[in-house]
Amino acid sequence: MKAIVLEGPDQPLSLKEVEKPALKPGEVLVKIKAAALNRRDYWITIGKYAGIKYPIILGSDGAGLVAEAGSDAEKEWLGKEVIINPGYDWGSHPEYQSKEFKILGLPEDGTFAEYVRVRAEYLYPKPPHLSWEQAAALPLAGLTAYRALFTKGRAAKGDKVLIVGVGAGTGSFALQWALAAGCEVFVTSGSDEKIERAKQMGATAGVNYKSPDWAEVLQGLAGGFDVIIDSALGEGFAKLPDICNPGARIVLFGGTAGNIPELNGRKIFWKQLQIIGTTMGTNEEFKAMVDFVNKHKIIPVIDEVFPLADAEIAVQRMANSSQFGKIVLKA
Repeated sequence: MKAIVLEGPDQPLSLKEVEKPALKPGEVLVKIKAAALNRRDYWITIGKYAGIKYPIILGSDGAGLVAEAGSDAEKEWLGKEVIINPGYDWGSHPEYQSKEFKILGLPEDGTFAEYVRVRAEYLYPKPPHLSWEQAAALPLAGLTAYRALFTKGRAAKGDKVLIVGVGAGTGSFALQWALAAGCEVFVTSGSDEKIERAKQMGATAGVNYKSPDWAEVLQGLAGGFDVIIDSALGEGFAKLPDICNPGARIVLFGGTAGNIPELNGRKIFWKQLQIIGTTMGTNEEFKAMVDFVNKHKIIPVIDEVFPLADAEIAVQRMANSSQFGKIVLKA
């Protein structure tokens, strides 16, 4: 089969002929129709991710048809249209992942290939209203945003929600989830074009975080926030407690702009704020997310679709952070 392979550090992704995966009991072979990129894939290609091994087929997100089953127990899936939960072995505690937790695409070969080997317990029916490309965009970023907003942030109808850095895949999903739940949503971005795009999707307002008074402007627009979703951290994080309503939740799951700066703890305890970390989500949350997508007929935002052979070009687009929504590879 053909697959996109990363052979070593600082080497471009290349299309190669590799052996089709052999199945074990409990596994199925999914013929990939479309796969999507995540920031994780980019960090792996530049060697800045834990546990990297070579060669590796990247890709956590994928949608396709079940082509083979590893035993009779999985034959019910044959021929079905599916999406894949890329988070394996979460563990028994819903609050945090186990030491055995891993993500498809490293350490195990992922979805940037004609076929991928998947444990059947992590398959879900593809939402029928979505195309292959839209369905492939959903899993990792959609799950991360869903858990951050609803499980950790406890967002509810009428809440004022701020999404810091709306252009990323997780940011666009958080925007869609919050709007569908009846929240009033505000956004930040370093791009006025992305802010305008978010407003067209339903955001009330947005502010460019490159402006020195971005936090003050946001507070003037919203009055304060009940839930803040942040995937960047960096120096701007210090301003978030100032624009929180009492009892607000600040949920974080990334650090592309740096670490958490020095914070005024008095504001945190006096307002009774919560700063909460999260990563990915449970199998139950994945199912809840898919049900949410089906109920509200949500369509993931696709930035651009590339042929599988152009995976290196797609990764470079992600490196530039110019996308709004998900970057997808079509098999």
